[in-house]
Amino acid sequence: MAKYLLLKHYRGAPPPGHDVPMDRWTPEEISDHVQYMNDFAARLEESGEFVDAQALAPEGTWVRYDGEGRPPVTDGPFAETKDLIAGWMVIDVDSHDRAIELAGILSAAPGADGKPIHEWLEVRPFLSAPPTITE
Repeated sequence: MAKYLLLKHYRGAPPPGHDVPMDRWTPEEISDHVQYMNDFAARLEESGEFVDAQALAPEGTWVRYDGEGRPPVTDGPFAETKDLIAGWMVIDVDSHDRAIELAGILSAAPGADGKPIHEWLEVRPFLSAPPTITE
């Protein structure tokens, strides 16, 4: 088994097939979307492939160490992940092909008008061992 991160983005990927921003969805459309996500996670729990999933709140702050005895620096000239990352799901599956298959299913979550949003998901394997340094 290998763990993968299915990373949901607000933007930064090519536009999905049904690109209606969530802030223009009805409350029922949002509920249907969340229910799809919960049902998907429940199926993965039953198969033993679910590890964790979280949606992220829009608030966030950049923090950086700025030297011993100095307060951390907050914010900065960086892309704000609160504008990019909507949430994630961690899965533990037998193969990369299975991770891709599950991401495809998750991408079909309903959005506006109950149509699948065809959302792009970033599929990233967890690092299983430290990188090897060769001279």
